Amino acid sequence: MGLNYGFNPFNTFSTPFTLMFVVILIVFVINAFRGFAQWNQNNHSPRLTVFAVVTSKRINVSHGAHSNTDVHHGSTTWYYVTFQVESGDRMEFTVSGPEYGMLSEGDEGSLSFQGTRYLSFERIPVAATGCED
Repeated sequence: MGLNYGFNPFNTFSTPFTLMFVVILIVFVINAFRGFAQWNQNNHSPRLTVFAVVTSKRINVSHGAHSNTDVHHGSTTWYYVTFQVESGDRMEFTVSGPEYGMLSEGDEGSLSFQGTRYLSFERIPVAATGCED
């Protein structure tokens, strides 16, 4: 015959922790599935090139800190550019830092994209004014 002490904290706390782990795992799997579905949809979308104007730019910086024995700080920067096409529709794309730096609001040119994936933007050169100094 074993001793029964009544209250067992491991059973009381294991259920919430197990539920939390399952919820986090489900969220991770759903996000992975959505990412794969978007990637697959982009791969099956046609590559389009249209006339567009850069209407706005924005940056999103997320900060994080990790600590075990030492504190490590880090950040991630995402660069976004919004283009307006001839139909009046606006599309926002994530671009690289160097690409972001090369674009200015008001730039006009050929926007190439595939689904939600930004491919490139080729600026139309501004015509010479004909003024001589």
